Amino acid sequence: MSKALGRVLIIAGSDSGGGAGLQADLKAVTALGGFAATAVTALTVQNTLGVSGVHPVPAAFVTAQARAVLDDIGADALKTGMLGDLAMVETVAAILDSAPGVPAVVDPVMTAKGGAALLADEAMDAVRQLMVPRATLLTPNAPEAEALTGIAVETTDDLRRAGEALLALGAGAVLMKGGHLSGDRLTDILITPSGETLFEADRIDTRHTHGTGCTLASACAAGLAQGMSLEAAVARAWAYVQEAIARAPGLGRGHGPLDHAWTLRGRA
Repeated sequence: MSKALGRVLIIAGSDSGGGAGLQADLKAVTALGGFAATAVTALTVQNTLGVSGVHPVPAAFVTAQARAVLDDIGADALKTGMLGDLAMVETVAAILDSAPGVPAVVDPVMTAKGGAALLADEAMDAVRQLMVPRATLLTPNAPEAEALTGIAVETTDDLRRAGEALLALGAGAVLMKGGHLSGDRLTDILITPSGETLFEADRIDTRHTHGTGCTLASACAAGLAQGMSLEAAVARAWAYVQEAIARAPGLGRGHGPLDHAWTLRGRA
């Protein structure tokens, strides 16, 4: 029963504007038929124009939230997002270790859409050493991949090189996101030890892409929690996000949110 439903424990920061972070995660998992629980790592003051404040949650309280969920409801997949600082990275790595055999989707969140830093510089090595090797699936965008590998990512071939480097650091698989690259075509690459799968589409001309990374990672986690293969989970998540971007409601004066709930209304 739980495997078909798909229980996802999301460990990430909150977005008061509802477009990214835990709010996007909850919407994505629910829209794909899963059950989402949360452990909040930080509260942000945020809207479509950017982040104007961050209030970290004490690490021990994050552990307590996660244990409350895992010891009672359980989880079929874990998803991590904004961690913030070194202590939180170490805390979340320990939480992942406490759930052996549960796949983990790690979104190495470093900056907000508007450019605000969401990961302290001193935490970068910890993400590289502690989170990357614990990731069943790592979902970096181009700037995050550059920061983790030191490889400039400007082309699709660069995505491949950085992805292979992240596999060498211990990630089980890497979904390299090409949204930051130039060009009229969007290309993301799922790289695994056995090969690669390309996801391509014409780029949608819109500024309403706030929370795209959070949404994609959580949608992948929902699929894994529901027992889908990695490739199938990523393919469904990718198609879901593309449609959510195309249907973005145009809210706010900046980078607006996606239409996470389009699955509830169908494609009509």
